[in-house]
Amino acid sequence: MNYFATVRGKGFNFRDLRTLMAKASPMRSADVLAGLAADSEVERAVAQRLLAEVPLRQFLEEPLIPPEIDEVSQLILDQHDTLAFAPIAGLTVGEFRDWLLADTSDLSRLSAGLTPEMVAAVCKIMRNQDLIAVARRCRVVTRFRNTIGLPGRLSTRLQPNHPTDDPRGIAASILDGLLYGSGDAVIGINPATDNLGNVHTLLTLLDEIINLYKIPTQSCVLTHVTTSMELMRRGAPVDLVFQSIAGTEAANRSFGINLAMLREAKAMAESVGRNRFGSNLMYFETGQGSALSANAHHGVDAQTCEARAYAVAREFSPLLVNTVVGFIGPEYLYDGKQIIRSGLEDHFCGKLLGLPMGCDICYTNHAEADQNDMDNLLTLLGVAGCNFIMGIPGADDVMLAYQSTSFHDALYLRQVLGLKPAPEFEAWLEQMGIFDGQNRLAGSRTVTPLLSNFHGLSGALS
Repeated sequence: MNYFATVRGKGFNFRDLRTLMAKASPMRSADVLAGLAADSEVERAVAQRLLAEVPLRQFLEEPLIPPEIDEVSQLILDQHDTLAFAPIAGLTVGEFRDWLLADTSDLSRLSAGLTPEMVAAVCKIMRNQDLIAVARRCRVVTRFRNTIGLPGRLSTRLQPNHPTDDPRGIAASILDGLLYGSGDAVIGINPATDNLGNVHTLLTLLDEIINLYKIPTQSCVLTHVTTSMELMRRGAPVDLVFQSIAGTEAANRSFGINLAMLREAKAMAESVGRNRFGSNLMYFETGQGSALSANAHHGVDAQTCEARAYAVAREFSPLLVNTVVGFIGPEYLYDGKQIIRSGLEDHFCGKLLGLPMGCDICYTNHAEADQNDMDNLLTLLGVAGCNFIMGIPGADDVMLAYQSTSFHDALYLRQVLGLKPAPEFEAWLEQMGIFDGQNRLAGSRTVTPLLSNFHGLSGALS
C-alpha cells in the first residue's frame, strides 16, 4: 500500500508501511547508516502524520517482513490474540496513542492483542513524557528466589565482570555490590572466556556465595545458550538461561540461535527445577541496531526491529529482559539525546508488550555522551517504572570497556523516588545489617562479619 501527502505543494510518497515507519522514526544514526532515515524534519513530520492515520489492523494485513521468510514474523502472527485486541481493533495509530494516554485501567490485559509493529508505530508519534506516563502504568511481575517488578520497587543486576575472569576479583566486586544493596534482579557475569570449564567455575562461585549468605536472588553467567544447555546436562548450578536475541530470524541466526533452540533450552531449565515459583527461567538482552549489525534488518528501522525482538522474548516468559541501550556505539545511537530517547522507547515497547523490562543505561567512550546523560535517562526510567538497572563498580565495566550505572546510582534513584529493592532482598539486607530498616545503608559495621564469611568460600577462591 502506498502512503502519500502534499505539503505546501511538495509531494511526499512512501511506497509501503515499512518505509513509512522508518521515515517516521525519531532521528538516530542507525537509520541514517542503513539509508532508511527521513531526509528532513519536514519529511519526518509528514510521515508521522500519515502513520497516525494508519489503522492498527493494517499491521496484521501488511507484515513488514513476510512470515514465509522469517520465523519471527510468523511468531508475531501466531501470538496475536484477537479477543485481547478487540477493544482497540477499530483504532488508528493516532487514536491508539490518545486512548493509551486517556485510559487509566490496567494495560497488561492488552499485551496479547498487540503486535510489536503496532507498539513501535504508536511509540514513533509519542513524546518522551507520553512514553513515561504509559510505561509507568504497565506492571510486569516475575519471580525466581524473589519478586521483581512490584510497584514502588527498583531492582538491580549486580555485574561483577573481570577482564581475566579471576574468581577473587569477581567475588570482591560481588561483596562490594551487596554492601550497597545491589543484586536483587540477578548477580550476572559476562565471562571474558566463554568455555565450559570457565563458565562452570563461575557458576559454582555464584552458587556458593548465594548459598553461603542465603541471599534471595538468582545467578547467571551470560554465556551462549548452547553452553548453558551443556552445563545443565553436566549438573552445573544454572539458575537463569541467558541469550542475546534480535527481531528477525536472520539476525538471530547470526547469534547462532533460533526459536526451536530457545524452546529446548527453556524446557531443559524447567526440568532442572531451580525456580520453585514457576517458569520465569530466561534472561534476554537486546539492543537497537543488532539486526543492522548483522545486515539482517530487511529494510526495517532499528526501533521497530528492536520491538520485534520483544515478541521473541515474551514467547518464553523470561524473568528479565534488558535493553543494552547505548552499548553498540555512536554508529547506531550517536549521542546522549538519541540514547535517552531509545531507552525510553525500548522500555515503553517492552512493558506494553508484557515484558519485565530493565535497561543497561550505558554508552561507549567514543559516543557523544557522558555520565550526566546517563543520570538523565536513569531518572526518567525510574519515574517510568523500570524493573531493574545495572550495578557496576564505579559505573565502569573493566572487561566490556563501556560506561554504565554504579551501585551508588541505584541508591540515588531509590532515595529520590522512594523506591525499594525486591521485598525478599530488602528483608535480607535488613537482616544482614546492610540496610537500617528505612531503606538506607546502615554503615560500616556490617563489613567485618561479611568479610569473615567471605574467606569461607571454597576452592574457587584458592
